[in-house]
Amino acid sequence: MAQHSAYPLVLEGEQPQNLSRWLWLVKWLLIIPHVIVLFFLWIVFLVTSLVAFFAILVAGRYPQAIFDFNVGVLRWTWRVSYYSYSALGTDHYPPFTLADDPDYPARLSIEYPQSLSRGLVLVKWWLLALPHYLIIGVFTGAAFAGYNQVRDGNAWAYGSGLIGLLVCIAGLVLLFAGRYPRGVFDLLMGMNRWVFRVSAYAALMTDQYPPLRLDLGSSEPPPTTDAPRTLGPDPLPAT
Repeated sequence: MAQHSAYPLVLEGEQPQNLSRWLWLVKWLLIIPHVIVLFFLWIVFLVTSLVAFFAILVAGRYPQAIFDFNVGVLRWTWRVSYYSYSALGTDHYPPFTLADDPDYPARLSIEYPQSLSRGLVLVKWWLLALPHYLIIGVFTGAAFAGYNQVRDGNAWAYGSGLIGLLVCIAGLVLLFAGRYPRGVFDLLMGMNRWVFRVSAYAALMTDQYPPLRLDLGSSEPPPTTDAPRTLGPDPLPAT
């Protein structure tokens, strides 16, 4: 996938067409094999991200092999999310691969950083990303789950979030009208794009601070002439 975005992470999804009215009702069952595989992949992702943390701290670089693997995990996650209950954007079953699939309607790539700040790596994943965590918590339902857990002492409390609500609306319209509301799809893409940008930033894969905005629609916004933004102390030399 060619890099053509103002942000290092490119997340795209084709406008839904010719979707089954009812298939979305059973996708929770169809994605079980992917969920099992992704469970273990994300365990490895967390371990490799920890290794990358120390590599950046010492050398100012993200190991290329680890970076490629972690991009693959995010890419796989996006395909499954797009197919299922983060978008319902396609009935094309996701492939079991970390590699980019140019024929799949949902794609993700991240530009490899030649160097990263050794100072930012200490604070960006928890302190600088905190405002974003609060926002995407509303998108995904994590904020509601955390509130219920504190209020009721229930560790399993869950809230669907705005993404879940909009997917439900899209599914009902699809079931009864046979069409996918374009406005709902564009909004879902913006929310998912925000979530994955923050995920990449928190995983130390870029120093460019995620924009506090919804970039709606199936494609990324075009690059601007503005200089990339970082947030935090000046980068230390990557020696």
